[in-house]
Formats: sequence, C-alpha cells, structure tokens
Amino acid sequence: MEVRGRTAAVNHRLASTAVILFLWALAIFARLIVLQVVQHAKYVEKARKQQEAEVAIPAPRGSIIDRNGQPLAISVPVSSVSVNPLQISNPQMASEILASYLKLDQRTLYNRLAGARSNHRGFLWIKHDMDPFETERLKSLHLAYATFHAESERHYPGGETAAHVLGGLGVIPKEGPVVQGVMGIERGRDKILRGQDGSESVLMDVHHKGIESRVDTVEHPGTQLTLSIDSRMQFVAERELKAGVIAKHARSGSAIVMNPYTGEILAMANYPTYDPNTRPTGKDDPISRWDLAASVPFEPGSMFKVITLTAALETTNLTPDTMIPTGNGTLVLPGRVVHESHHGYGTISMADVLAKSSNIGAILIGMKVGRDNMYDYAHRFGFGQRSGLPLPAESPGILRPVTRWGTTSLASIAMGQEVSVTSVQIARAACVIANGGLLVKPRLVLKTGDKPEPAEAPVRIIKPETAILMRQMMEGVVLRGTGRVHARLNGYTSAGKTGTAQIFDTATHHYTHNYNASFVGFAPVTNPALVVLVTVHNTSGENGQGADAAAPVFTAIMTEALRMLDVPRDIPETELAIQARKTKEKLGKDKFNDVAIAGLGETSIMEEDPSVKQLLAEQMQIVPENAATADIPPAPPAPSLAQASPPPMPMPSPAPIPSQRPVNSQPMVPDFRGKSMRDVIEAASMNGVEVMVEGSGVARAQVPLPGTPIYPGEKIRIIFTR
Repeated sequence: MEVRGRTAAVNHRLASTAVILFLWALAIFARLIVLQVVQHAKYVEKARKQQEAEVAIPAPRGSIIDRNGQPLAISVPVSSVSVNPLQISNPQMASEILASYLKLDQRTLYNRLAGARSNHRGFLWIKHDMDPFETERLKSLHLAYATFHAESERHYPGGETAAHVLGGLGVIPKEGPVVQGVMGIERGRDKILRGQDGSESVLMDVHHKGIESRVDTVEHPGTQLTLSIDSRMQFVAERELKAGVIAKHARSGSAIVMNPYTGEILAMANYPTYDPNTRPTGKDDPISRWDLAASVPFEPGSMFKVITLTAALETTNLTPDTMIPTGNGTLVLPGRVVHESHHGYGTISMADVLAKSSNIGAILIGMKVGRDNMYDYAHRFGFGQRSGLPLPAESPGILRPVTRWGTTSLASIAMGQEVSVTSVQIARAACVIANGGLLVKPRLVLKTGDKPEPAEAPVRIIKPETAILMRQMMEGVVLRGTGRVHARLNGYTSAGKTGTAQIFDTATHHYTHNYNASFVGFAPVTNPALVVLVTVHNTSGENGQGADAAAPVFTAIMTEALRMLDVPRDIPETELAIQARKTKEKLGKDKFNDVAIAGLGETSIMEEDPSVKQLLAEQMQIVPENAATADIPPAPPAPSLAQASPPPMPMPSPAPIPSQRPVNSQPMVPDFRGKSMRDVIEAASMNGVEVMVEGSGVARAQVPLPGTPIYPGEKIRIIFTR
C-alpha cells in the first residue's frame, strides 16, 4: 500500500508538471500567435523604423525659358545633408558643430535633434542647397551620423530680369517641408514645374549606418515651360522703367509690351525689383516683390477716356468732328466742381477732347453715353474681371455695378475716376483698338513641354470702323495733343493716350497732389505691331504727369522693341534727306559722296568705284544742292474705313522676284529695296544669290540694279539705313 501510494504521488506530480508545462507551452504558443499574427504588422513596422529610413528623392524642377529659348529659370545640382539623431550621443555638441559650419541657429537645431531622438526618428534633414564651400568643410569632419545627398537648386540666370513674372521658391509650412513656388509662374504652374518626387528606403545596421538602399518610387522631372517673354525686350523695359522712375523721384512703376493680335506679353516689368536668387531680408523695399503690373490696381485717369469715346462712337450719334462745348474749364455737378487739368478749351471737337484730354468734354460725352452703356463697354473691355494670366495674385480691379453708382459716378468714370484697373487690363484694352476691335486674352505661357498652350479665340467687342476711328483720334494725341512732345517715334507713326490720375487718400477721403502717371500706345498706326503701357506711380509736380513721366519711357521702350522685331519704318526719310543736304553744304561736294552713301555716317563704307557710288547715291534719293524740301515725297495717305481689321503681326513678306527672264535664261537681280534685312537674307537664300549688307534698318539701295542679269559668283551689294 505504501508503494502504491508513493507511485500515485509521483504520478500526480508528473501530471501536474505536465499540465504546467503544457500550459506554459500553450502560453508561449499563444504569445507567438499574438506576436507573429495578431501584432505582426505592428512589430514589423517598429523593426522597419529601427532598421530602415525612408528618404525622398526630389524631382528636378522643370526649366523656364523665354520665347527664343533663353533660360530664365533652371535647376542646378547641389548638396544637402541629413543626420541620424539616434546615432548622436551628444545632441548639444552636434548642434553646435552643425550650426557653426552651416550658419544655422544653434538653439533651433538642438530642439529639432532632441525632438527627433525622443520620437525615435532615424532621419532628419539639416540643410538643403548647401554651397560647395559648406559641403567640403563639413565632409572633412567625417561625422558618422551625417549623410550627404545630391539635389537640385533653382537658379535664375538673368538675376532681376523678369523677376516678378517668374516669382520664386519657398517652403510652405502648413503643407510640410516641401519646396514650392510662392510667387509668379513658379507658383501659378507649380504642379507642372515641380514634377513628382521619388523615394528610397535605406537599410541601416546596428550602428544606424546605411548599408544599402532600395528605390521605391522613381522621380519624374518637372515639365519645361516656354514663356511669351522676350528677354531682350524685358531687359530694355526694366532698364527704361527704372530710369524713368528714378528721374521723376517716383515710388514705383510698371511697363508692359504686348502683341495686340495674339495677346502675347513680350515684357512685363516692375520697379523696384529684386533678385529671385537671394532670400528676402529686412532691408528690402517692402514693395519690391509686388507684381504691380498684374496685382496692384489704380485709377487710370485720362486713359479711360478711350473707353468713353469708343462707347460714344457706337451708342450715340457723336463723331470725331462733333463739337463739344467744354466752356471755360469749370463744370458744376451736384456736390462737386470739376476743373480741367490746365485751362478751359471752349468748344472743341470730340477728337480734340481726346487729344487735349479734356475732363469736361469726357464728362459731357459720358452723359450722352449713359450709365448702362458706360458700364457695358467698360465690362466688354475686360475691366472688373481677371484676364486669366497664370499668376497667383492677379487683381480684377474695381468696376462697381450700376446699382452701386452714386449721383456723379458716371461723370467720374467717364474721365477715369471711381474705377480701378491693372496695367495688364489697360494694355489689353489698347490691344482692342490696335487690332481692329478684338478682345484678346493675355498670354504668358506659349508651350508646356513640347505641347503648345491652346490660345483662346479673340472676341469682337467693337466694330472695325470704330477701332480705326479711335486709332486716328489716338494718333492725334501724339501729333497735336498731350503726347506731342515725348510720345513721337523716330521713323514710325504712333498713337496713344496719356493718363494722370490723382491718388486718392483713403484716410482723408480726398484726392492728393500725387499722381499715377501713365501712357499707353501702339505703333505703327496703320498696322500696329506692338502695344506698350507705362505707369509711373506716385509722382508729383507739373513734370510728374503722364506726358512728362510716362511718355518718354514709352518712346524708349517702343523704339527698341520695334527695332528688335525689325518692323519697317512707315515715315518717309525726309529727315535723312534734309540732313544729307546740310551735310553736303557743310563738307562740300567732294567729301559728301563718301559720307552720304554710308547713311550720313562718319566714314565711307563704299568702294572707290565712282560709278558704283553714283548708282547708290541716286537710289538713296540724295537731295540735289538746289532742291527744295517740298520735292520730298509725301507720307502715304491714311487708310479708309473700308480697311477694317489689320492683318496680324506686320512682318514684311519676302521681296518679289522677277519671273521674266531673257532668252538666254540668265538669272535676274531681285529688287531688295524697301525690305528689312531679315527678308532680304531670306529672299537671297531662296533664289541662291549672295549679298553683302552694309548699315542697318531698311534696304535703300543696291548694286547691281534690279532686273539686270546676275552672273555666277557675283554678289549684290545692299545699303541699309534708318
């Protein structure tokens, strides 16, 4: 019995042990199930965080080029540095080293390192876009916790050129530490330019050193944009605008050069400006980064009279010859008195109302137009609405509905008050007159990648005959009106309108004696190639008005722009002939032939062959010694109203080549006279002839003469003058 009892006790202990072991195994198995199945994802993620780091691969940003292929914004390779906070034993010392070498704030860097360590983060960006000097100095320290990366940095080769059009880059805090466009095209087309970043996983060892990497997502570079901007015109516009603003001691200014038929903006300048390659500082002018041309509206003043008179031509029986009784220069309205800017004009024609910029005349015309028609035409011309430029802060301006007009609002709007416009809107409105009555959408982007940007079809808003009448009246502004001194071009007809708007003080609710001085115009008149608008903000005094402050800048920009486009001059070379006669009288007959043939230059560019000189002199129409100025051919007559819409851009067609040939089929010399240099070269290339060109401007003379046989190897000498 005793043995049997011992055996039972042993069996009981064995059974208990077995049960305990079974329960232990079961618990281990259950734990394994929890770890391997239930919480598998959790621990895999935890292990991955300890062993791997996810690193973004920034995509190269798309380039921005001008219409001629010149780079405006490009991405260049640079270095960036990151650290593994878990591998840093002394964050205080590490923050001091990195801050001193990379010119960072030490306290901010320490807080970032400490925060990353507390969150068990194994990766932290320290600095992007390091300069080569910083990179080499930091690499020389051989910091085990630092990793260098190859990235790209945005660079603007032109510096300040087109800065407000391009904008710049920055970090948007609320969207994470991602570099994005913050102004201009960089912001407006950010998604297209930015592309798509890639990512890679970096596997780290027990010491948190990278041992291998795996690309998870391949980056896709951003798309290149081709702008309508011409870098050459942009440079000229910025240079002349700056000179004009400084000369008048003004606050700021803006200028726009636009193709009136396509709406393409060839230049958009603002002053003061900035260099997008540099970061903003507290010393910068507060408005230097404002895009004044598109984002800051102002009262247009007398420029708006173009809209008033256009509406009158189409909605009333008024004509350019209708006489308007402007009186003695004072008009009493309910609650206010309106004065002319200078003196009373008496009874003048509607054309002279525009030419002399009569406020009272514009008000009387506006009264006849009426409130509804005035609002309708202002809205037709695009005021009170955005033009659709791909710029993030374009302003629609202010054009209140008729229901919100006051008793004298019609009078104010008729002469350019109580309405706010942007420079883009005014330039667009001038395009309507220049192109024959079509409202075009301003364009800044010509191509996205290799795909042309779709252009919206122009919308007719006024009759062609109305546009031509307005052209003629706007030419009167230059010939006999407020722009006669500073808005005339050398060799080209021009038309435009001055504007001098008093700046309204919102604090005192009164107009000040400071002005926004403007001039908008186009040239040549009969077939406009370009529209140019210039506004100089916050001028003062008699010389701070549109005719004195803005018109000279218009003339300088337009002259250079027409030259760049090689637009033929449309004014006869009377001045050249008169100067030739004076030079002949001064130098005598013997020396005259040498200098006259060279376009009245300082030295002869011709050969010594007297017969060649004589042929060229005759073609140049050199005035004989006893000739009268009256013998000079008159200017071509103005077009009739039947000549409705002008053709698109006035690019000269190639010179006609004679089709008749002599019996021996000898090639004939083409007639290159009156053509631009570009068209001469094109025509010569098409016909397989060699030319020698001298001078610049328009072809005035050639040897051999047109229609004579040309022999193999013979070159045609062509003289160009302005």
